[in-house]
Amino acid sequence: MSAQQGTSSVTGSLRGMRRKAVRTSELVQTGFLPSNEGRLPLVITPAVDNVDLAGWCTSHAEDVERYLDRYGAVMFRGFPIAGPREFEAVASAIAGELFAEYGDLPPEQTSERIYHSTPYPHDKMILFHNESSHLSSWPLRQFFFCVVPSEEGGETPLLDCREVCEVLDKDIVEAFERKDLMYVRNFSEGVDVPWQDFFHTHDRAAVERTCASAGMTCEWTELGLRVRQIAKGVRRHPRTGERIFFNQVQLHHVACLDVETRTAMRQLFADQDLPRNVYYGDGTPIPDEVVYRIGEVYEQLCAETAWQQGDLIALDNMLVAHARRPFVGERKIVVAMGKMIHAGDVAVA
Repeated sequence: MSAQQGTSSVTGSLRGMRRKAVRTSELVQTGFLPSNEGRLPLVITPAVDNVDLAGWCTSHAEDVERYLDRYGAVMFRGFPIAGPREFEAVASAIAGELFAEYGDLPPEQTSERIYHSTPYPHDKMILFHNESSHLSSWPLRQFFFCVVPSEEGGETPLLDCREVCEVLDKDIVEAFERKDLMYVRNFSEGVDVPWQDFFHTHDRAAVERTCASAGMTCEWTELGLRVRQIAKGVRRHPRTGERIFFNQVQLHHVACLDVETRTAMRQLFADQDLPRNVYYGDGTPIPDEVVYRIGEVYEQLCAETAWQQGDLIALDNMLVAHARRPFVGERKIVVAMGKMIHAGDVAVA
């Protein structure tokens, strides 16, 4: 499907980056990816050797927040960040205490607050999503750090969710805004993260309490656990007030699976038992054509560049959605999250 297989239209390197003077500090300089002037991500590079990035972020916290409000994503490239521990220090300098209870990603051995990226087949794309936007709470800040870049592919495309609201067909945006979304997830053994890992317990009663407090419904089935969550598809950003297309429709809608995977899943599961699916909030199906159109717009608007070892990307998880291209060879990207937001504290569009 073209919406899932689009190739990179924006590539660059440290040498090719266009620099633009911004009043900040003599220690760093700012610019943009080639052919992407003024759009995400803002690229910050060192102007001198051996810049302590965590220290710089601490002393320039207002600048970093302003950059994230404006661009939604900042790439730090060329700084001496040796590994996950130094990455954690930078992320903490920007977001404060990092989130340590995320059930969807495997933790990094060196820290409870650093995670490996999603373990998903190398030859398939992870589609665009705002992290945890299908739940009742999510991180406002998300961070990615490149420990080992892949031999080929593996880019992390970034998507401005404000632009999506402006470019996507108005009737699609209006339907997401008016009807909301209903996410359905089945935790089936061997197919998804075990519910015991996701909820950090083996106690079914504890799971039921957690679901109730999060506004989810849950039921125990022959295959395991099924949960349903009603969530907004369009929101207002809590800091900037801007209207944003904020959801995980691509990660959940069956039409976004490749034909081989979709066929295999339908052979294994009835529709209600599929590992993931999403409907409008009233339970009616979201037409495949709507999902395909969303994918076309996403590919039209996204920006990406090949990872370099030591690259660090800081995201506003509400302003920016991310994805992952297929790749060849070893690839290690670690992840951190912070500044948790609760749905009840965020205005709807």
